[in-house]
Amino acid sequence: MVLTASLTHTSFIKLSSSFHGEPSPSFSTSSVLTGSPVTLPRSTTLHGNQSLSRKQFVVFARKLAGLEEAMKIRRERERQALTKSKRSPPLRRGRVSPHLPVPDHIPRPPYVAAEILPEISSEYQVHDSEGIANMRASCELAARVLNYAGTLVRPSVTTNEIDKAVHQMIIDAGAYPSPLGYGGFPKSVCTSVNECLCHGIPDSRQLQNGDIINIDVTVYLNGYHGDTSKTFFCGEVSDEMKNLVVVTQECLEKGIAVCKDGAPFRKIGKRISEHAAKYGYGVVERFVGHGVGKVFHSEPIILHHRNDGPGCMVEGQTFTIEPILTLGSIDAVTWPDNWTTVTADGSPAAQFEHTILITRTGAEILTTC
Repeated sequence: MVLTASLTHTSFIKLSSSFHGEPSPSFSTSSVLTGSPVTLPRSTTLHGNQSLSRKQFVVFARKLAGLEEAMKIRRERERQALTKSKRSPPLRRGRVSPHLPVPDHIPRPPYVAAEILPEISSEYQVHDSEGIANMRASCELAARVLNYAGTLVRPSVTTNEIDKAVHQMIIDAGAYPSPLGYGGFPKSVCTSVNECLCHGIPDSRQLQNGDIINIDVTVYLNGYHGDTSKTFFCGEVSDEMKNLVVVTQECLEKGIAVCKDGAPFRKIGKRISEHAAKYGYGVVERFVGHGVGKVFHSEPIILHHRNDGPGCMVEGQTFTIEPILTLGSIDAVTWPDNWTTVTADGSPAAQFEHTILITRTGAEILTTC
């Protein structure tokens, strides 16, 4: 203890010693803390009549190194506690306004009149040249709408305002907002904030500085659905959240990269899981990608986690890949509205989605503009 006090109050200790075998008149406390090798004579004189044997010095150095490590651990714990304290309060449902009207001249998908959740179609959606042209048109519109929606994201804006703007842009293009009326969904777009995994219903909640928000846009144009989503930053977002979003987008890209005619569907989940695991993120298993085209949701079911699922991709086929990654638990809780689904532990989640077309040599991303 006395020696520690001496190191605290003295910048340098004069020693007759060697460093890596070379004479050195002095060493700083940082040499001890970083574990730099120091060779000492059998005893070294310090202040007054105190002496420090070689063995005692090594023990002392190790204690200091351990102390530094303990201080690092403490600082990291304090940083994590500070990060947690800065997280937004848990999501609470705001006021949901009535759904917006769609002009009568715009064609509706068949499920709108039924108001019940449709069964997943068992048919793979493989298109001829005309179908591919129609898919490109609907997907390009969806991408433009999504990009526009992203420009609206800023603190104080409500998700209901985003829904209204998206709705207007879609109907102005002569298309129908696919989520509206799907199984009773009351809005034209899904807005999933922070810990919301997906299917968030736009409401009166204002976006806060530091939020992340996934906006999921699907349009029904000329009898075909185009489906895409992206996670956006609201104001100044923490590095922790930024990294999650960046890696989630990379996972989508990794999944698309393995797609081509004849490739097994299971390779998508394998590649996504491998990349997410490098950063310690969880891949949500409950929600999947799906076939899309004339039907909103169909086979194949695209699993984003490691799996042994059967089936291979076919040229001319269209489907979505839409991984969701979390900072914590991959378990989910669905609110009483039967749509909004959040992480069980309240940890943030991010998602990205594209509709792709399988080609002979790869995959074409249709939801771009």
